[in-house]
Amino acid sequence: MRHEIIDASQLELTEKVVSIKRVSKTVKGGRSMRFTALVVVGDGNGHVGAGLGKATEIPEAIRKGKEDAVKKLVRVALDDNNSIPHDNLGKFGSSSVLLKRSPEGTGIIAGGPARAVVELAGVKNIRTKSLGSNNKQNVVMATIEGLSNVTSPEDVAKKRGKSVDEIMA
Repeated sequence: MRHEIIDASQLELTEKVVSIKRVSKTVKGGRSMRFTALVVVGDGNGHVGAGLGKATEIPEAIRKGKEDAVKKLVRVALDDNNSIPHDNLGKFGSSSVLLKRSPEGTGIIAGGPARAVVELAGVKNIRTKSLGSNNKQNVVMATIEGLSNVTSPEDVAKKRGKSVDEIMA
């Protein structure tokens, strides 16, 4: 995953809680309960991140998850019809998410965890397929991995020292 430092203070971020799990630890006096919240944040304009928060109270876990997600923001390359410039496969753990570009009017065709990520990233037309493990945390991370590895034609042209027209031909 390519990480670049993104200043989150200038972005208007919205959050979506993907999952809340109750986890317990057996201690001498019985079981201690905690909550784990998987939170995705994005500005709907090419920035998205996911974080995990753990606490004894649900709102506290969500707040920590949001803070963690803001630290892990990535930039997503979008094309002119609010899709991704090319197909890609994101992998994380044993989860893989296939991301396919789509023409205008397709909408978001994605399962629960992947849908939250692509909606908050600002992608309007995309088809995704979750392959391998369906663990929500790994699917979210695989989707972010796939979206962050998508390169725009401008980036490729700059890297190769050519014009965009030469590359698109």
